[in-house]
Amino acid sequence: MSDQPPEAASLVRAAYVAVREAVLKRQLRPGQRVTVRPFTERLGISPTPVKAALAILEREGFLVARQHSGYFVAELTAADMRDIYELRAALDTLAARDIARDRPPELLNRLGELLTGQRLAVANGDVERYAELDREFHALIWRGSSNRRLLAIADLLGAQLQLGQNVTIKVPGRPEASLDEHAEIVDALLARDTAAAEQATRRHVNQVIRALESALPS
Repeated sequence: MSDQPPEAASLVRAAYVAVREAVLKRQLRPGQRVTVRPFTERLGISPTPVKAALAILEREGFLVARQHSGYFVAELTAADMRDIYELRAALDTLAARDIARDRPPELLNRLGELLTGQRLAVANGDVERYAELDREFHALIWRGSSNRRLLAIADLLGAQLQLGQNVTIKVPGRPEASLDEHAEIVDALLARDTAAAEQATRRHVNQVIRALESALPS
């Protein structure tokens, strides 16, 4: 997108965001064909930037291209999501180690607030709010890393992880279990125990993978 003139890149970006949002919110379901016209009409743009956006989303794994048939929403299997979450485990453990070592007070306070908010959301049965706070919780941990390239990689994974989250929040008992796992991570960070922080983070991601494996086709 950055190699295009600013106006063209802006149109591609708008189309990219619209299609990705439709996939993440499951307005476009797994296996469904993505047609260009609805997005050109809604955004008031020509087909060209929409087609460019679809090509980008195909490269990122959200869509699959079928010869002579167009683009379709990816049907992710448990194996696909396992690959994605194993990458996340590497990012999360690296960031958790950095935070445990440096203990930035504002970040740690905010993690505690987010955990409290998640508990309240689960108690109220507000799954959407819980999911929003869960994403913020992990994004904050990523931002706490001193590795300058970690955020860029995490950002690329972030939307695909949301696809996984859309599945796991519906697994019975998974949100409640996640609260305990998040609390274990926060406790390790506060204790400045880098090994415990890495272990708690990896255990949490492993449990997410297990939930995905129970809910998705292999």
